[in-house]
Amino acid sequence: MKPSDGHGTITGRPAVTLFIAFALFTPYAALAEDAGARDPMVLRDSDGLAIRAHLQAGLNLVGERNLFWNFAETFAPTARFQSDTAWLEAYVKPGISFTREAGNGLTVYGKGSVVLSGTLGKDAFDTGDTGRLTLEEGYLGLRAGSNDGWSFDISAGPREYKAGTGMLLANGGSSGFSRGALKLGPHKAWEMAGLAKIDKNGFTATAFFLNANESDNNDSNTRIVGGDVRYDGQPGRFVGVTMGAVLTSNAPYPQAAPGGIGVPSILPGARNGLNFVNFYGRGNPLGGALKNLFFAIDYAYEWNNTPDLSAWAGRAQIGYTFADSPWKPTLTYSYQTFSGDDPDTTKLERFDPLYYEGSPSSWSTGSKSSMVFINSNINAHQIALAVGPTQKDTITLRAARISANKLLSPIQFGQATRVEVIDGIVNPIAGVTRHHLSDDFFIEYNRIINPNTYLTAGFSVSKPGRGIDTITANKSPLWTGAFVNVVVNF
Repeated sequence: MKPSDGHGTITGRPAVTLFIAFALFTPYAALAEDAGARDPMVLRDSDGLAIRAHLQAGLNLVGERNLFWNFAETFAPTARFQSDTAWLEAYVKPGISFTREAGNGLTVYGKGSVVLSGTLGKDAFDTGDTGRLTLEEGYLGLRAGSNDGWSFDISAGPREYKAGTGMLLANGGSSGFSRGALKLGPHKAWEMAGLAKIDKNGFTATAFFLNANESDNNDSNTRIVGGDVRYDGQPGRFVGVTMGAVLTSNAPYPQAAPGGIGVPSILPGARNGLNFVNFYGRGNPLGGALKNLFFAIDYAYEWNNTPDLSAWAGRAQIGYTFADSPWKPTLTYSYQTFSGDDPDTTKLERFDPLYYEGSPSSWSTGSKSSMVFINSNINAHQIALAVGPTQKDTITLRAARISANKLLSPIQFGQATRVEVIDGIVNPIAGVTRHHLSDDFFIEYNRIINPNTYLTAGFSVSKPGRGIDTITANKSPLWTGAFVNVVVNF
């Protein structure tokens, strides 16, 4: 299970990310923009000073059956963990922003917001009837442009920031547990983000310092410094690279026992000193009948001296939009893989996903399974088909086949350590002895009720693979779940 992944990241948080995507990429975005002149949230816009109020809120009803393929019956039969549960979660995020023209092309800007979030009932991680009020954003910035096309922007304070496609750095805030709202995931801003950006003619260079906004009972004190350089061409075309290093962290890593026989070692503070580089790109270089065919690729490499670490991950994606067909279907296939620790070496090969964007449309692995597996020691073939019967409605079907990269190696933090008989000898092992972990299927319906209100409903099912069945030593049941939520944004 994934009660705490040690990364400040909770996957399976589609709602907020999806509604933002809708707001940006649907005709209603244009409606909202057209209505900007009459925006009731603008409190003042005169004499070079603009002040705007913000309000975002969400309500989500979730039900789960046979959570985590009923692992609790095998590993904690006396814990009274409820594998069938339902809960209600909600959040409200009010805020205010301003811009002030300071002369000579300079603009001072800033934003502040808080999040009140909570859960009623027990959620998937047996946490509930809880909630918190926390600071979300609180930054100040200065930006300017020049006549020859250069512009610069510098800011500091709690705010959102995503590098590249969100493979490593996106979700700066953690949700769920004491903060509630596990699935809605309203906490996204970093506790501290220092950003300095320059750009010209599509080239952008950003230097960053990031401190994750993790809950008090799971704060890894991770500080990251680095930079991102990218080029954005026509819409949907970009290429870039992100490099960085972890200045401090007390997050531990698991390491497989030699030969995979034995209990994994836990290496305290092993993330400290981690270095990483992430190349990314997306484009649609073909013309004619294939102009709607797009490709995307990501690759990341990580290394460290103490512990001796060398890990990698990547994703290749191809998709096509049938723009002239009814409902304009878009079909996408992707393969993503994240290295796991090789029990036959003394080095550590486990990939650290850091603070990846964990929605199904971004970097989660599967749907249900993304609540169990972080992006480490796994790979997945994933297919998505999205259709739009009307401009207000979208239906998306997702399927994923998920496998372990390395056998007898921790999938997460060595959970499922158990005794198995190998060559007639009783041995404690971790990880799985078969690669296939699960097959996930997820159907989702989105409706734009109005330019500020979005409805999402979904049903998902996960069929365990032989790798999971070998852990429970039984035929594990199907894990199913459903949800319906409403999110408003002003």
